[in-house]
Amino acid sequence: MPSTSTSEPASESASESEQVSAAIAGELALMDPRVRSSRDLARQWLDPEFVEVGASGSRWTLRDILAALPDMAGSADEGPRYEPSEMTGVLLAPGLVHLTYETVLDGRHARRSSLWRRRDAQSGWRMYYHQATPVPPAAD
Repeated sequence: MPSTSTSEPASESASESEQVSAAIAGELALMDPRVRSSRDLARQWLDPEFVEVGASGSRWTLRDILAALPDMAGSADEGPRYEPSEMTGVLLAPGLVHLTYETVLDGRHARRSSLWRRRDAQSGWRMYYHQATPVPPAAD
């Protein structure tokens, strides 16, 4: 089950918890095959300045990822799905959340880190940066 931790005093924990929960919801949405297979749905969760360093070492921009995402692993209803675990989030500043977690997809294990930001109420929470690092079987 996803958990939250924060770097601010407990008196603000409800607001922090809501921000971290919103980022977690977005992260999980981006693992959903229905979102991954739709450029329009994926675009709603990705920041216009989005950048990713994938588990392959490739660098992806918003344009790159939107073009490739529907054909990537985890994007088909009948194919393998992401299995996230140990997801935690930290509020770095109002409107900026850092998530870390691990995934298994089709037997491949990766450690992941994402930055989510909320510029304004209209745009909502969007993934600004994502990095995946493969975990070799011996390191599990």
